[in-house]
Amino acid sequence: METLDWIALGGYFVLVLGIGLWAKRRVADTKDFYVGGGRVPWWLSGISHHMSGYSAVVFTGFAAIAYSTGVTIYLWWAIGIAFGTFVAALIIAPAWARLSRRFGAESPLEYLEARYGLPVQQVLGWSGSLLNLIADASKFAGMGIILSVVAGIDLNIAIIVSGLTGLFYAAAGGLWADLLTDFAQFVVQFIAGVAMFVIVAAKLGGLGNLLGVFGELPPSHSNPLADPYTLAYVLPYFVINFFSYAGGTWNLAQRFMSASRGSDARKAAMLSSGIYIVWPLVLFFPMWAAPLLLPDLAEPTHVYAIMTRDFLPAGLVGLVVAAVFAHTMAMTTSDANAVSSVVTRDLLPRVITSLRGASDRVRLMLARMVTVTFSALAVLIAINLEAFGGIIDLMLEWFAGLIGPISVPMILGLVPVFRRAGQATALVSIFAGLFTFVLVKYLVPLGSTPVTTYPILVSLTVFLLGALVGHLLRRPVSDEVEAMMVAVRSDEDPEPAQSKSGQA
Repeated sequence: METLDWIALGGYFVLVLGIGLWAKRRVADTKDFYVGGGRVPWWLSGISHHMSGYSAVVFTGFAAIAYSTGVTIYLWWAIGIAFGTFVAALIIAPAWARLSRRFGAESPLEYLEARYGLPVQQVLGWSGSLLNLIADASKFAGMGIILSVVAGIDLNIAIIVSGLTGLFYAAAGGLWADLLTDFAQFVVQFIAGVAMFVIVAAKLGGLGNLLGVFGELPPSHSNPLADPYTLAYVLPYFVINFFSYAGGTWNLAQRFMSASRGSDARKAAMLSSGIYIVWPLVLFFPMWAAPLLLPDLAEPTHVYAIMTRDFLPAGLVGLVVAAVFAHTMAMTTSDANAVSSVVTRDLLPRVITSLRGASDRVRLMLARMVTVTFSALAVLIAINLEAFGGIIDLMLEWFAGLIGPISVPMILGLVPVFRRAGQATALVSIFAGLFTFVLVKYLVPLGSTPVTTYPILVSLTVFLLGALVGHLLRRPVSDEVEAMMVAVRSDEDPEPAQSKSGQA
């Protein structure tokens, strides 16, 4: 990197740190810190939902898949997310906003105690926190790879720098800092992504030859279902994307919870879905074309970093690095904020009973402490990432394989038709999925596709069967759950619930 690149990257650091300090003044209590006070504009929530949906893993692990297999990643990743977010917009996103407005929920898991009972909330809270910790580590490692290849910084130092920067503004400004930096990062990554797209296209015959590029690549690179990402992989991954982007990934639930009305949350999800359809075409084209410019790379995860270093002029290199950094910070800081909300509101008060009556000042201080601790642990894991199998293994197997079991009861618990699925159904669904993951990854290894897809399919099947049994047996629904199901269906204030008593 040359002087102009360091100036561009340094300017980005100053920008996000400044936003963190400015946002700190907007945070008076934990509601501001976790859900932006429930007054975030829908367009800002939508852009933030998109930006918080992927990180530097896209420019490392997913870049390697695009380099090696071609356009298939657009189908199962980009279109898969767009589809999942669109469905979420129709049936789930509004429920999160209404849940926050009607019941004062600040954590994505806060409603689960009333919905299923304390055991389900605690199981999901602890297991989900660990999963988010591992996922964040992969994102920090991805950013470290980009910085180490492009800027020549030691990998571990690059990871630490990435972690400390995000840690500062996330702990200072909470969700408001995340949202505002996400918007700034959206602008930066748009400029950088378009620049990379145009320059790579120019090297391969200009914008008029975009389709011709694919004619020069191996035929398999134009196959949307190239092995191993076949239909058997893609269809379950669409299901995974729905549960993840509907709020199973906690930071994305917060984007919907921060909206003032359910209709605003729906518009935010629609906006995010639309961006996922269009933007990845620009983002991935350089990686699809890379085999023509950089054939036979020994380490495909470095492809985007090498293209940035070798093809872009001074100034743009720093801007692209800033854009990749932006994606990572958007996701990692959002994760830290979401996990902090679960830990401080749902987990620690059960362990340290004195926290239940703590003042707003103490709760806000605890929120920042948990955010710092979570980010620091993620950095430590990132430094030792290879012990978990590397970036691709961690994201496509660990995260994708485990997000299903912990999100199925969480997301479907917001759907009124499943109101008779109770605590036993939720717990069996969770543990059946987790056992399946261990079985197909370690006890009877079956490869990447089963590890990714079998756990969520088992969890979903168990939950649906439990809900069906509950419906056939007319399992009683408590007044509290019935009132919740009424509340999440409309922005209008619900009438007092009239239902049978008993635990769902």
